[in-house]
Amino acid sequence: MLSGEVYDAVNPRFIEMLMTTRDKLWEFNNLRPYEMDKMKDILRGLLGSHGKNFHVNQPFRCDYGCNIHIGENFFANFNLTILDEAEVRIGDNCFIGPNVSIFTACHPLDAASRDTGVEWAEPVTIGDSVWIGGNATILPGVTIGDNVVIGAGSVVTRNIPSGVVVGGNPARIIKKV
Repeated sequence: MLSGEVYDAVNPRFIEMLMTTRDKLWEFNNLRPYEMDKMKDILRGLLGSHGKNFHVNQPFRCDYGCNIHIGENFFANFNLTILDEAEVRIGDNCFIGPNVSIFTACHPLDAASRDTGVEWAEPVTIGDSVWIGGNATILPGVTIGDNVVIGAGSVVTRNIPSGVVVGGNPARIIKKV
């Protein structure tokens, strides 16, 4: 799965891992808002790696968690969803607005192949000092450079260079910063 090869997404081992993660997320998402230490403990045990200073608002959803790596000074607002069949690496000083989705899973276009449960995954990399506006979607295989602003509601379908503001569907460069 992590190598980008086609795999059986309904393999019982994967399903078991997904259920374990969902159980941890259920606990995280159902803590009282003031139980921040417990929230951080759950995320520390779930994420692949993280900086010392990070915050994720409830609710948060992901598939495995262990394939997510966040840097220092990370903030995610409500309803972050990360489908982390491949690695998702997010740099330092990143701010993610509400209702953002980051996807790594890919599915065949051919219905007969898709119906078998096979898929593959492509990693997502997000640089340092990136702000992703609310309701944005980052698609599989995308790399976003440093010092980037992704406008609210954008759908990022291709790599984004450093030092730009992008927006739209599909997202395109609006200006350099």
